[in-house]
Order: sequence, then C-alpha cells, then structure tokens
Amino acid sequence: MDLLAFARRIGLVFLLSAVALCFSAAAAEMQATGIVLPLVDVTLSAPVPGILTSRKFEEGAVVKSGDVLLELDNQLERLEVERRKIVRDQKQVDFEGTKNLFNATKGVSKEELEIKEAEYRVAVVEYDIAVEQLRRRQVIAPHAGVIAQIAIEVGESCSAYQGLIRVVDTSQCYLVASVEAPQGARLKKDQDVKMEIDNGGEKAAVSGKVFFISPWLIRRAACKK
Repeated sequence: MDLLAFARRIGLVFLLSAVALCFSAAAAEMQATGIVLPLVDVTLSAPVPGILTSRKFEEGAVVKSGDVLLELDNQLERLEVERRKIVRDQKQVDFEGTKNLFNATKGVSKEELEIKEAEYRVAVVEYDIAVEQLRRRQVIAPHAGVIAQIAIEVGESCSAYQGLIRVVDTSQCYLVASVEAPQGARLKKDQDVKMEIDNGGEKAAVSGKVFFISPWLIRRAACKK
C-alpha cells in the first residue's frame, strides 16, 4: 500500500489510534494499542528576520523536496543580486579580454592579467554571496510531505529561527505502543508485525517491522524472570 496515499486518506498528519498485532518467534499472538506517528515531522524556519510576503501553499497541501513554501520581504536582496551579476559579468569581460591580449601579443603584463583574474574571482564570490542572502529569505521544503501547520500570516513579522511552518512526511510512519514486560521480552528487532489502523470505524491492515525496543522494557523483563 502507498503509505502517502493512505496517510492522506485517513489523515495521518494527526495522531490516530492503532492496534498492532505482533507475532513472536513461537507464533504466539499478542496485541497492543498505540498511536501512529509520521517518521519525519519537522518545523521549518528562516535564518534571518523579516516580514512574510508570500505563502506558496496552504495547510494540507502536498509538497515536493525543494519547493519554496514561504518568502520573506526580499526586494533589497533581489536588487543586490542584479547589481552583483552586472559587476561579475563586466569583470569577466575585462579578464577574458586581458587574457586574450596577453596570449596574443603580450601587450599587457602578467601581473596585470593576474589582477584582472583576481577581480573577476572576487566578483564571482560576491555574486554567490548575494544569491545566498536572497535564498535565506525563503523557506524551502527539505523533503516531500504534507504541510501540517503554518504559524504565520502574510504581513506578519518573524524573528530568525522562529518556527514558521510544519511539514510532515507520511510516506513512512511508525507505531508507538506499550506492552507488558513479559510480552515485550518476546519481541525482536526487525521482527515482522501486522498493524490494523482504526480510522473511526474503518480499519486498514498494514505490515511493518519492529525497529526499536525500549531498553527500560528489557530491564523490566529481566527483573521479572
């Protein structure tokens, strides 16, 4: 089953009750109730303060990795990128012209050529810095997922690293459940399990594996032997 499509259908962005049927090595069945959580649940922020000028998506939208989700005011940064681009292009023309002249006629000194090259390289770096400053005015999705919450409206200001938008990847989920220590002692890492997701009367069966067993549970089981 496509977990992303399944999660969108039953709303796994929110906590749901679930029942996991875990089979031990002896094929003895045990049952535990828990909650389903997305494997990746991140709250994104911008590294600079600013005023929100654009929300590219709304809550509940499915986004891809690399999508621009929010934009802060960036007119000054855009102008700086354009200015640095003009300077970079001009320095490149100067450097290439000087290089061609040096190679063809030796009409300029090697020192002058090196100065032109250094000026061009500095211009390239300054342009890249301006591009990075502009990029920092955007909040970009680090992975595919669903927008679970947007904590800011257009026109509102935010501080650096303030939580702005929550993105949940429901392509993989995990079940957190509590079991009695004697039962937990029969579980093994990577053991196959069957889960039954309850969505208010409608149930769906999915398969999974045990990927973590609490050390505290193991200690408790050892104490009860």
